[in-house]
Amino acid sequence: MISKNKIKYIHALEAKKRRLEAGVFVAEGNKLVADMLSAYRCQFLAAKPCWMATQGDIPAEELQVADEEDIRRASLLKNPQDVLAVFYLPAWDVEEVRPDQELVLVLDGIQDPGNLGTIIRLADWFGIEHIVCSSDTADAFNPKVVQATMGALAHVKVFYTELESFLKEWKTQGVPLYGTFLDGENLYEKTLTRNGLLVMGNEGNGVRPDVEALLDERLYIPPFPPGRATTESLNVAIATSIVCAEFRRREGLKREV
Repeated sequence: MISKNKIKYIHALEAKKRRLEAGVFVAEGNKLVADMLSAYRCQFLAAKPCWMATQGDIPAEELQVADEEDIRRASLLKNPQDVLAVFYLPAWDVEEVRPDQELVLVLDGIQDPGNLGTIIRLADWFGIEHIVCSSDTADAFNPKVVQATMGALAHVKVFYTELESFLKEWKTQGVPLYGTFLDGENLYEKTLTRNGLLVMGNEGNGVRPDVEALLDERLYIPPFPPGRATTESLNVAIATSIVCAEFRRREGLKREV
């Protein structure tokens, strides 16, 4: 049985302040937890015997066999699965990000946890290993974000920093800076590089002016057919997926030449 104190501790980790104080975050779900075990140190794990039987040796500091009611009481989800775990937050350093050698996503004020989780997941799909965020972007270790990544946080590192300074530093080194705008130039007609910084803006306000002023290329995803009346804009996660797909398609074409 999971103790009342442990359940209280887990529930408190919904709050960012408590996660930072304890240096941990919560992940739930059969595949998600299994994926995260390979990438993060596990402080506590509670699971049904059926899940444990499929995992072999589980590298958790504290391991608790639990039944369905235990998981339900401890869970932060409406529909819990067979396992819940508490992992230590990573000590990642933004200095390891190298947009002179790779394509890096930059998120300027993304607020919705679902959007952030989806963007992390698609970054993993398109082989983007680093995401750099403004300090006001949603927390990547918010339980809702963690769940939405579907395990992609095992492969993608997310950093928080002061964006203007970060972008200025790489701009002076000749790294291309891209952003998406409703008044930008057609994505499919622009020259795209295999490396650089791709900035995606806030859901309602887009890229903030001080960041926009630093960008080299303003990209626009055109609707089809041209001139057709349509919605004003795309969801930021959907827009990110389209732009990333085009960057990777171009890179694939260059490799074939």
